[in-house]
Amino acid sequence: MFESAIQFLERIDPVAAALYATLFTWFVTAAGASSVFLFRTINRTVLDGMLGFTGGVMVAASYWSLLAPAIEMSEGEGFQKVVPSVVGFLLGAIFLFMLDKVLPHIHINFKETEGIKSPWQRTTLLVLAITLHNIPEGLAVGVLFGGVAAGVPDATVAGAAILAIGIGLQNFPEGIAVSMPLRRMGMSRTRSFMYGQASALVEPVAGVLGAVAVSFFTPVLPYALAFAAGAMIFVVVEEVIPETQQDKNTDIATLGFIGGFVVMMSLDVALG
Repeated sequence: MFESAIQFLERIDPVAAALYATLFTWFVTAAGASSVFLFRTINRTVLDGMLGFTGGVMVAASYWSLLAPAIEMSEGEGFQKVVPSVVGFLLGAIFLFMLDKVLPHIHINFKETEGIKSPWQRTTLLVLAITLHNIPEGLAVGVLFGGVAAGVPDATVAGAAILAIGIGLQNFPEGIAVSMPLRRMGMSRTRSFMYGQASALVEPVAGVLGAVAVSFFTPVLPYALAFAAGAMIFVVVEEVIPETQQDKNTDIATLGFIGGFVVMMSLDVALG
């Protein structure tokens, strides 16, 4: 099945492939959000374990799918070879840092509101918080497909597809993390689902933009890959991991993180 999907993506335009891949990651988010039709709430221990898994996948993807290829395709030796990755990584982290300070949003526990003060409802703020997570994820998939479009040897359809699968896996708990708290607040199942899936709509947009940008300007690819990695690591350290530490489930969250890292690393090495 995986080989068939790769063959399909190889036959179509890489920008279109980026769109299909990020639509897949959105679909998995929607699948997670659809859990509100089966349950009214989710055990906090389970959610923390799933969020830990999310963090592990994102960290593994940041290195194996983004930073390592960025370093490999950079020219020069020694420090010169790593400069594009360092610059891109820092820019990605700074970009998410600035969005985090400016864009109004609220954490899953509904206790910490960040960004510019806003009269928006908590539901909207929660969706914006998860949307912040999804921007670098869609961008990461897009820039890899953009590298394929530009003919960069180290950028492959298989590698981009594997990254999309990994991001899709960790998007499932993200969909739950939006829809379940809203359902618990008394919102209808349908509205909770709609808000949950909407948080990932930014991924196809970011994916297509990343693919187009890189395909037209190939030299930016190492910087773009590292940019996505820096943004993802910022999200993990600033948002995902702290969220798993709110209750007494730190061990479960840690084991989830290890599991997510191993799964993503295995996918990238075995299938890539």
